Amino acid sequence: MKLVHYQLKHPYAQSRIGVVEDNKVIDLHAAQQELIDQHKILADSIIPADPNAFYQQANIHIKHAENLLEQIKHYSTTHVFERDEVVLHTPNPTPSKIICIGTNYRDHVKEMGGELPEYPVLFSKFNNALIGPEDKIHKSEATDKLDYEVELAVVIGEKATKVAKEEALNYVAGYTIGNDISARDLQKRTPQWLQGKSLDHTTPVGPWLVTTSALNDPSHLAIKSYVNGELRQSSNTEHLIFDIPYLISFISNLITLDPGDIILTGTPDGVGFAMNPPKMLQPGDVVTLEIDQIGTLENKVIKK
Repeated sequence: MKLVHYQLKHPYAQSRIGVVEDNKVIDLHAAQQELIDQHKILADSIIPADPNAFYQQANIHIKHAENLLEQIKHYSTTHVFERDEVVLHTPNPTPSKIICIGTNYRDHVKEMGGELPEYPVLFSKFNNALIGPEDKIHKSEATDKLDYEVELAVVIGEKATKVAKEEALNYVAGYTIGNDISARDLQKRTPQWLQGKSLDHTTPVGPWLVTTSALNDPSHLAIKSYVNGELRQSSNTEHLIFDIPYLISFISNLITLDPGDIILTGTPDGVGFAMNPPKMLQPGDVVTLEIDQIGTLENKVIKK
C-alpha cells in the first residue's frame, strides 16, 4: 500500500491521508465513512483524516486502511481523485524526530576520505527542513556548496524502546525516499554537522510511504540519484554498513523512537562534493532519486 499525505487543488482544502492506486488517490477517512453509512460495514476504528493523527498510531491505522481497501474492492467508493487533482506533501508532516545516519556506505566513506565507523554516526534534522515531492529545494545564500544525497527513509510505526535487532522490522510503518541535501561548506566548518544539514526547505521526502505489507525486505533495494538526467549515484541497500534492523535496535537502545519518526539511513558514493572537480547543485538543477519498490522523488533547486 502506498500511503500519501495529499491536498486537493482548490482554495481552503485540508491536507488529508490517502492511498495511491492506479495513479489515483483514495481518501481513506471519507471512503470509510461512505462504506459505514451506505453499506453498514463494521469498523474497529475510524481512520483519521489528519496525517498527524494517523501517524501517532501508524501501524494500527495502517492495518485498518489495508482492511478498508479490501472492502472497497467489493463496495467501491466515490472518494477517488485523479492524480492531477491533488498535491502530494511529505508523507508525515511533523515527525517528532528525524534521525540521520552518516557514513553508512563503504564507498561513500572512501570518497569522503573517512574511516569506517565502529558505531553508527547519528545526527538530526528538524521539521523546518522537510519538503514534499512537489516542492522546490531552497538554495540559501548562506551556502555555495549545496549537495544531494539519495537515502532510504524508514518511518517508525509504533513506539520502540530497547528493541532487539531480530524484532526491529516489526516496529516499521514503511519506507520512502529522502534527499539529505547538505550544505558542505557549513557542514565541514565545525565538527558538528547540524548547520549544514537542516537549512530551511532542503530535505525532500516522498512521494509516498510504501507499507511493510508491500515492502517487507529493505535489504536489497537498488538506489540511484540523477542531476539533470545525469546518473550520479548507483548502489544497493545491501551495501549498508549498518543495516535497518541494526539501526533501529541501536537507536532505540539510546533514544525512544515514536510513531512517525523518520530515520534517514545514509547515502552511497557519487555525491557532488567528492567529484573532481566538485559538482555542486545550482538553481535550476533537477534532482531525481529512485529506489526499487518505492518509486521516484524529483525536486528542482531554486534560489532563496
